[in-house]
Amino acid sequence: MLLSVLLQAAVAGMGVSKLGAAIGAGLAVIGAGVGIGKIGGSAMEAIARQPEASGDIRMNMIIAAALIEGVALLAVVVCLLVFFL
Repeated sequence: MLLSVLLQAAVAGMGVSKLGAAIGAGLAVIGAGVGIGKIGGSAMEAIARQPEASGDIRMNMIIAAALIEGVALLAVVVCLLVFFL
């Protein structure tokens, strides 16, 4: 199926680089969603095990989620630059 999409893109003159940029942006967003989901789930388990440490766990969870969002945003921006330039 991927090969047929690539062939259609090449025939339509869209270029494989633009198709790769679109796929890359999608993968970056999906990866960020999975990563933040795992962070949230692990943080909830940790808070359930040690409720007295919930403040520290929450702070570390927010910092890690922000770092993942930053990397995902950078990846999407790079893919969009490739797509439009």
